[in-house]
This record gives sequence, structure tokens and C-alpha cells, in this order.
Amino acid sequence: MLPGVLFALAGAMAFSGKAIIVKLAYRYGVDAVTVIMYRMLFALPFFLAMSWWASRGRPPLTRADWLGVLGLGVTGYYLASFLDFLGLQYVTASLERLIVYLTPTLVLVLGWVLYRKPFTRPQLVGMGIGYAGALLVFGQEVRLEGSNVALGALLVFLSAVSYAIYLVYSGQLVKRLGSLRLVGLATTVACLLCIVQFLLLRPVSVALSVAPEVVWLSLLNAAACTAVPVLLVMMAIERVGAAVTSQLGMVGPVSTILLGVWLLGEPFTAWVAAGTVLVIAGIFVFTRSAR
Repeated sequence: MLPGVLFALAGAMAFSGKAIIVKLAYRYGVDAVTVIMYRMLFALPFFLAMSWWASRGRPPLTRADWLGVLGLGVTGYYLASFLDFLGLQYVTASLERLIVYLTPTLVLVLGWVLYRKPFTRPQLVGMGIGYAGALLVFGQEVRLEGSNVALGALLVFLSAVSYAIYLVYSGQLVKRLGSLRLVGLATTVACLLCIVQFLLLRPVSVALSVAPEVVWLSLLNAAACTAVPVLLVMMAIERVGAAVTSQLGMVGPVSTILLGVWLLGEPFTAWVAAGTVLVIAGIFVFTRSAR
């Protein structure tokens, strides 16, 4: 069991490091379109290999399957990632991670809107606690950084909504294709969309003129915060189950905040600490009641 726990903790911390690396890259004068292009360019070979590996000996995808993969690639990985990168231009890595951590509550809301799945009282209590914590940190950041924080928080929240849509609609495709194959194919779609987006919006000279640090940070982001965490989380689920892996994922926001303070010089106040505790406690109550 210990290896599974370690895999889950390492995967959660690696995923959370994405925001730190993106914020570091922004210090070299690049924009979200360029940063996400480099990240997806370096991650593309890994996800192509994952798709090939998971598709061996499996029946080919039908037209409906390809349409589903395309839709999930757009919502779950392209839009969710791009909106997140845009939002990180205006908010701290700490606030970004707390907003993204509220994604399970958005899945529940979408389930109610689309399928009329009922709420339970503990779920509502957990949601209330979690959103109160996020609003606490948001209010503190607005006072310190100004009105652009509202725009950044909205973009990150829309990113979480986009990923929640992916989670809601991916269930049937996961059963037919398998999680590894679906993730590989959908993320490949997102990688290609991010590269095409850059070619449409920016001249190639922009990519060639970025600071070398941006390239190395993007390579680190693609490997350590994109590809490796996918494998770590999958290996954790195989050993300790999805429920335990999800609970251990609570270390993610804490590691992001600590790294933000250490590497980015982001403020760590009593308000941030209180908000973080509330968000983690709220999601803990929410997920326990959901199970």
C-alpha cells in the first residue's frame, strides 16, 4: 500500500507544480498562447505514445467515438488548460489551485442540471465551506492586487467548469475505450489545438525569440507536471483505489501554496491559511458524503 500512497502524493504535488512553472515563465515576457503551445508541443510525443500503447489489440474507434474524443479533448484539456493559463496571468498560483480544487462541486451541479441528480445535505455543507474559503482568499487578493484578480479568478473558474464538463461526459467513453486510451487521444487533440492556435495567432518568430528559460520551463512543465503525474496517479489508483488517491490529492493545494511562497514570493497571510483550510475541509466533507 505504501507505494500507492507515495505515487498519489507525488502525482498530486507534480500536477500542482504546473501553476508555479507557468508563473515563472511569465516573468520572461511571454503570453499564455506561447507558454501553452510550448508545453503541449513537448507533451505531444508522450501522449501519442500513450495512445498507441493503449490502442494495441483494441478495435478501431467508430465515428461516434472520434467525435466524443474530439469534444472531450476540446473541453477537458484544450479549453480547461488555456483558460487556466490565461487566468494565471492575473491571480496567484495559490488562488488558482484553490479554485481548481472546487471542480468536484461543479461536477455535482452539472449532474443536477443535466440529469437532475439530487444534492445531499452534507454535500451542500461541504460546498458552502469550500466556496467560503475560496472567497476569503479571493477577497484578500483583490485588496492586495486590484481588480484584475476578478478577471483572473473568472477565467480559472471557467477552466474548472470546462474540466467538469469533461468529467461528466467522459463516463461512457471511458467504459468503451479505457481511461489510458481516452486520456492519450483526448490530450493529443488538445496538444494539436494549442499548436494550431499559436500558428494562427502568432508568427513563428515569436516562438524562436523566447528566452531559453521559457523553453526549459515548458519542457519541465510537459514532463514533470503533465506526463509523469498522469502515470503516477494511474499507478496509485491501481494500488490504493480512486477514493484514497482522491483524498491524498488534498496535498496539492498545500504544496502549491508552499511552492508559491518559496519560488514566487507570493504572500502567505492568515487569510490565505484560513481560506485554504476551509477549501480543503469543504471538499473533504463533500467527497466523503458523495462516496
